[in-house]
Amino acid sequence: MKKIISTDKAPAAIGPYSQANLANGILYISGQIPVNAETGKLEEGIEKATHQVMKNLEAILAQAGMTFKNVVKATIFLKNMDDFSAMNEIYASYLDPESFPARETVQVSCLPKNVDIEISMIAHEN
Repeated sequence: MKKIISTDKAPAAIGPYSQANLANGILYISGQIPVNAETGKLEEGIEKATHQVMKNLEAILAQAGMTFKNVVKATIFLKNMDDFSAMNEIYASYLDPESFPARETVQVSCLPKNVDIEISMIAHEN
């Protein structure tokens, strides 16, 4: 059985999907873009955008009773791979260096709302 995870501390889905689904102890978090849930506005610039995406992911994890320590896999989509270093530094600052998740980062030509970054995650209950 799956349980829909939803919080108003992260932006609402902009399509026919859930913020996250919990199934058999595994949390599948939909890709998050840098929308500030309080204002509804996009955070621009890779630094601000990455912080906002990580805050959105953190809010969804918290709603499911988890933290970044529970994350086993992340997928990062960047519009420009030149933003990799700045994104990577901010991304790493949210994680426990003793338990980094598996990850891939890919450059894409376009993302929803023409943002610069989107991150999805998979976490596991411990």
